[in-house]
Amino acid sequence: MQLRKLFEYGLVILLSIMFILRTDKLTLTQQKTKNPSERIYSIIIFISKFFNYLALSTVFISLGLLVGILGYHWAAGLSWLDSLVEASMILSGMGPISPLSTISAKIFASLYALFSGLIFVIAMGIVLSPLMYSLLHQFPVSLKQETEEKGKRQQEKPDSEELFSLESKRQRF
Repeated sequence: MQLRKLFEYGLVILLSIMFILRTDKLTLTQQKTKNPSERIYSIIIFISKFFNYLALSTVFISLGLLVGILGYHWAAGLSWLDSLVEASMILSGMGPISPLSTISAKIFASLYALFSGLIFVIAMGIVLSPLMYSLLHQFPVSLKQETEEKGKRQQEKPDSEELFSLESKRQRF
């Protein structure tokens, strides 16, 4: 039952984010399209990419959790269940639960806390990358247009060598 509610909340959050990003601008190309089937197709592509990246993030989190479970079981001598609780609490950023008595357990706990922070940053970067990609596509920039404008500006301004040669010709006369 709780898993179903979690899935529903996640779906509501995903749909809210898609509404914020204005899904009418999520197209396959940078060209504006009026075809509703292309809009739906682009939304489906976005959702599939989001879930693929979410699965990749889950793999990283699961591997980080496995490292913590094994480390707490062997370094701190905790049971498998206590190791799972301790590792998941550290990985989620909640903090330790069990007091650690040995030096090796304390060293492992400090290294695992640093490792958990890195795993969290990697996982969030992976999950948010399709959203950021869609957000950046809201601002269309054409490199071809920029290079053409730069070329026009350069044609309007004469080079310093041309100015120098014109002044030297004036001095001769």
